[in-house]
Formats: sequence, C-alpha cells, structure tokens
Amino acid sequence: MNLSHCHNFQDFRKLAKKRLPGPIFHYIDGAADDEVTYRRNTAAYEACDLVPSVLAGVENVDLSVEIFGKKLGMPVYCAPTALQRLFHHDGERAVARAAEKYQTMFGVSSLGTVSVEEISGMIDAPTMFQFYFHKDRGLNDSILERAKAAKFDVMALTVDTITGGNRERDFRTGFTSPPRLTPRSLLSFATHPRWAINYFTHAKFELPHLQEHVSEGTDIATSIGDYFSTMLDQSMSWKDAEALCAKWGGHFALKGIMSVEDARRAVDIGCTGIMVSNHGGRQLDGGRSPFDQLAEIVDAVGDKIDVICEGGIQRGTHVLKALSAGAKACSGGRLYLYALSAAGQLGVERARGLLREEIERDMKLMGCSSVDQLNRNNLRYR
Repeated sequence: MNLSHCHNFQDFRKLAKKRLPGPIFHYIDGAADDEVTYRRNTAAYEACDLVPSVLAGVENVDLSVEIFGKKLGMPVYCAPTALQRLFHHDGERAVARAAEKYQTMFGVSSLGTVSVEEISGMIDAPTMFQFYFHKDRGLNDSILERAKAAKFDVMALTVDTITGGNRERDFRTGFTSPPRLTPRSLLSFATHPRWAINYFTHAKFELPHLQEHVSEGTDIATSIGDYFSTMLDQSMSWKDAEALCAKWGGHFALKGIMSVEDARRAVDIGCTGIMVSNHGGRQLDGGRSPFDQLAEIVDAVGDKIDVICEGGIQRGTHVLKALSAGAKACSGGRLYLYALSAAGQLGVERARGLLREEIERDMKLMGCSSVDQLNRNNLRYR
C-alpha cells in the first residue's frame, strides 16, 4: 500500500499504521478508557441523514467561510496538535504548507515541534495558537507573547485537559515524548527502520515553546497524560480565561466547550469563538459527541460568536451535516495526522484535496452552491 492507494480517512489510517512504530501510531489512534466517546464522535454523524434538493443549478460551488475575521477557502481547518515531528520529520512544516495550498487555517500547539516564529515566516495563511495553561506563569506569559509577536490570528485556550485522560493504549505501548525504548516497544521500533532513520538523521526533536522553562517532553521522557496532570494548572478558572482573553487582545476562543452554559460564559468573558470538542475522545470517556451537542449550543450563542465543530469528522458529508446544524466551520486532528504520518506534506495535501473534492461533490448533490445555503431543513435524525 502506498499514497496513491489512499482515497479516504481509513486508507490514510491504514498506511500510517504501516509506517509508524506501534507506540506512536497508537498515540494518534487511541483515546480514553474504553474509547466509547471516541467511537461516538463519528457514529453521531451516521445517526443523521441529509435531505438533498434538485434542479438547483450548482455548476459553480463556493466552499469559502469566514471565521475569526478570516476567509477560508474551505470550511475545514487543521486543528492544532502536539508532537507532530514524531509522526513525520517535517511535522508542522508539512501541514502548514498544505493548509496554505488549500487556503485554510493552520493551528500550532503549545506542545508543537516547530516554533510559531518559523511557521509565521513560512506561510501566508490564517494561523491559530493552542494555549495550554501551565502552573508556571512565566511560561504562560512567554508563550502568549511569542504567539502575539509572531502575529498569530487566533488564540485558542484548551479547557478540557485539566488532567490527563486515561489513555490505556499509551500505558500498554510505553509511549513517551521523546520516545523511550522499552522491552515492549523495542521490536516495533526495530521493524520500522525508515521511521527511525528519519527521526535520528534530522534535527533533534524538541518542544520549542516549552524547552526554556521545562525539560519534560524534550529532554526528559514523559507521557502526555503525566505532562497534563503535573504541568498544567488544575486551578484554572473562568477568571483566568477572561484575563488571558484580555491580555491577548485579539480573536480568542475556548477549545473544549460541550455545554450551553459554558458556551454562554465564553461569550460573557469576551470570546469570539468556541470549539465544540471533547479532545477527540481522549479525555472524558462516556461524554457526548460534539455533533450531538452542536445544535443546542448554536441556538444559544451562534449569533454572537463563531461556533466550530471539532471531532469525529471523516467524510465530506460529516462536514455538511455539521454546517447544516449551524457550525461556522469544522476542524480535526486525526483528519490530517494519519496523512502526515503516511507521507508527509504530500500526504496532507492529498488528504486535504480529497476532502475538498468530497465536500464540493456533496454540495452539488445537496443542491447547494454556497455554504450559507446549508441549514437544518437539510437534516433528519433517526
């Protein structure tokens, strides 16, 4: 199997599984506890059907949307994710170039492996920075000022990682950042020499936004669950979020909102957007899916802030369902991480291109020539 054989999300996943050592693949692929919420994130879309219209004259379709004051060429952007250079040596550089090619937004994580300064200098595309609120307030200030100086367009505070989720696959495989060889993982790394050669022959793996303040993740191997539980501030409150929003002074979002009450409070503290998200099912298992919660959150605050649906999206029809329910746009991590792992920038570009083709084709089949024509009249729930 190679890149030319990849035609959808599951194909990229299969190729990523072939290319990556087991601990790293399962870090991307895994979720919390019994992974019920992870599976529900996609299953929720399957419980909703589309109702198309015909004879609508759809020769030309406009897929553009506007979020956070920026126009995107397609209604799906690349959500910020951590540790990307573990999956492919180019990491964020590859994803950023692909996002620029498809005129969409690119997100960089606090736990990113390429700096905000480098990303800002290499692409001309909207950018988002994902902020993790650390106990070390000096680190928090440093991260914010660097993202601001790099002229990132949006700050997104992640609010659903107050402690690490119970990611049992990582326990079984011994996954850490940076990778640590154990008796259980040695065979998997040894049988993926291509990954190992690329990892050890390119620039040292590091977390550039953190390394001047903490050694964990760059020089000291740690699991993501342990990092969240020990380094992030579990006392983070609405007052902290409001202060961070004010200090940022630009478009500001909360990532990980799942209730109407929290969505309303996000409006109250000055947010310009929210990501309806459960962190890809990697935190609280047994919770609702973003799509399950989307409509009621849109009804409550959709006329005041940008509501983004994040999680479980694998198909263009999933995007259309979320947009019909009222989301301004969609985002995802695994949506491009499998492709990055499979083939670097070429993989991400192919995945973005295929998804864009799906959305455009499905829009025509729905009888819609622009995103704003999608609405709940298009949906029926089983």
